[in-house]
Amino acid sequence: MDAVFQILILIMSVVIHEVSHGYAALFYGDHTAEYEGRLTLNPLKHLDPFGSVILPILLYFSSGGGFVFGWAKPVPYNPHNLRPGRWPEAFVALAGPLSNLTIALIFGLVIRFSGASAYSLNSGFYFILSLIVFINLTLAIFNLVPLPPLDGSKILFAIFPDRLYRMRGTFERYGVILTLIFIFFVWQFVAPVAGMLFQVLTGVSL
Repeated sequence: MDAVFQILILIMSVVIHEVSHGYAALFYGDHTAEYEGRLTLNPLKHLDPFGSVILPILLYFSSGGGFVFGWAKPVPYNPHNLRPGRWPEAFVALAGPLSNLTIALIFGLVIRFSGASAYSLNSGFYFILSLIVFINLTLAIFNLVPLPPLDGSKILFAIFPDRLYRMRGTFERYGVILTLIFIFFVWQFVAPVAGMLFQVLTGVSL
């Protein structure tokens, strides 16, 4: 049952993440996501069979129930349709992690002020809320890593000086390889940040 809750929360969190990208793109003038029917919270429109279902299940059981992660199909947008300048694309990228941070903040404050804890009569309530907070913090932190194709890279490109901005193509060409290296060799050192932020928001430790 724990696996079901974790995967369902993960799916809805990544769906909100992607829809936020779509609405940000729409705000800046691109209707691609709207035309393709992706501005909806219906998970069926966003599920990636591997990233949304298979991978989370494999991670859950391979980690003994301690870790789930995944992604949805990226919401499409055309950067050429956005308002001129670098910042619109950066704000579209930022919208996804910002939505996850907002969810984590809201439910984290609910934990802080409701008195729910793992040792209270509301332990089931606490369990669901803590999953929502932790999963959304993890998604936000991971996606803010400045490596292509993650959202953080778009934000980084926006602040690059002109001479470095021209390197974007080269950076993106090797982005997937760099991101895989990060996941397998560096993420384990970054992931604890989610736990620290969880404690700051909720007032309790995981």
